[in-house]
Amino acid sequence: MNVIRTLPLLVLALALSACAGKPARDSAPVSVEVAPAAAPVADVADTPVVPADAVADSTAPAAQAGTDPAAEPATAGTAPTNAEDDFAALYGGPAPSADGTEPSGTPYDPWEPFNRKVHSFNNVVDRAVARPLAVAYTNVVPRFARTGVSNFFSNLRAPVTITNQLLQGRPDDAWDSLGRFLMNSTLGIGGLFDPASKAMVPRRKEDFGQTLGTWGWRRSRYVELPFFGPRTVRDVFGLAGDMPLSPIRTIEEDKIRIGLQGLQLVDMRSQLLAVDDMRDNAVDEYSLVRDAWLQRRNYQIENDLRGKHARGKDDPDAPIPVDAMPMPNWGN
Repeated sequence: MNVIRTLPLLVLALALSACAGKPARDSAPVSVEVAPAAAPVADVADTPVVPADAVADSTAPAAQAGTDPAAEPATAGTAPTNAEDDFAALYGGPAPSADGTEPSGTPYDPWEPFNRKVHSFNNVVDRAVARPLAVAYTNVVPRFARTGVSNFFSNLRAPVTITNQLLQGRPDDAWDSLGRFLMNSTLGIGGLFDPASKAMVPRRKEDFGQTLGTWGWRRSRYVELPFFGPRTVRDVFGLAGDMPLSPIRTIEEDKIRIGLQGLQLVDMRSQLLAVDDMRDNAVDEYSLVRDAWLQRRNYQIENDLRGKHARGKDDPDAPIPVDAMPMPNWGN
């Protein structure tokens, strides 16, 4: 009887022990699984393992990339040469690259030996005659008078500019130039003063050499003429086109005409005195003048083609005009 009473108590104790032992067996694997999971995280953070082939592949591009960029900063950071400094100071723009290329192409100078001889001759004439006259002119004539002389000759070139603007298909610019000419010729007392600039009428200079360039004669070989200086073959033909349009060349009295032409040359030369030191100290003065002149000339023609002529801004100066040279008056 006592056995029957105690039997249910034994069954109940066995069931409770079974239920209590089951969590103990399940919790052990959980603790074991967490420990291995935490160990790899600590290993990766402290000592990363990189395969050998991955190291080889990653270092090769890094070495190659480090070679080329290292060369590029060295080239970019190299100090400019004396010729580049001279070019920038003289003409206010970047010098041609090391291989002589320019934005519009390489300087086309197959007559370089001949051109260098003419350049030397021009330098002798300049140092013996033109420069001393220009220095004396600036020392004797007051600044306001020199400005009036420059305005006068600039105004006389208006017929050449207007005609070439029409030939280039730019009637609006020709109209502006005509209005400027009339205003300065009347209110400016024959062009001695420049009221048109105060009225924001743009001043531009065009010649037939630029017109031929806009018509398609883009690339032309460089040539330096005695007394006239830098030119291209295209601009030599341009001289013939501008000659009949020159008001000074229509003057029949030789003394007056030659006197005005001489004064114009001295005035133009006086405006270049500021750059004489740069030219004298240039490494290769001939190359400096040639490359700068061609770059400026190509810039003028490109602006003509693109119509980039902002109002109120002057274009770079044109070459020495034909009316500034004391030449026989073949037209009369």
